[in-house]
Amino acid sequence: MAGQAQYEELTRQLSALGAVKREIGRVLPTNCPGGSAAVLTLLDRHGDMRIGQLAELLAVDMSVTSRHVAHVAGRGWIVRSPDPADKRSRILRLTPAGHAVLDELSRRSSALLADRLSDWTDDEVGQLVRLMTRLRESFDDCRATPHGAPPPRPLPAAQAAPTTRTPEDAE
Repeated sequence: MAGQAQYEELTRQLSALGAVKREIGRVLPTNCPGGSAAVLTLLDRHGDMRIGQLAELLAVDMSVTSRHVAHVAGRGWIVRSPDPADKRSRILRLTPAGHAVLDELSRRSSALLADRLSDWTDDEVGQLVRLMTRLRESFDDCRATPHGAPPPRPLPAAQAAPTTRTPEDAE
């Protein structure tokens, strides 16, 4: 089992991934901010769904989800159809235009990663993918508390805010 120092360094490295996410966000089309891209990606990955399920997958408030849905629906990237099981609800579904946007997002993100990781071997990229997949699976997409883990407790006031911040901490 890894030691405390390794887990502390892992925490720092995960925090610094915010810079990577921000740079990927900068290559997205201006009419498709990160929240919209997440909506499209989740609908592609999980299929048609209600807005409540989408909010849960996004791990954001329903009002935030509604704004993202309105944005992508307004551009014709998704449609909102009546739910046959509950006429008060709507089912969200990707349109062909939404699939085209996803293809463009994938192309841009892949090009950026290919450029930044050009000095990595295929094996190194494969190892990173495998390890990140395993890490994500260990957290069950961050929606469940690990078995036997106590609920998070607030830090004492003296430890609550770091005294120095790096740009990576801003994420």
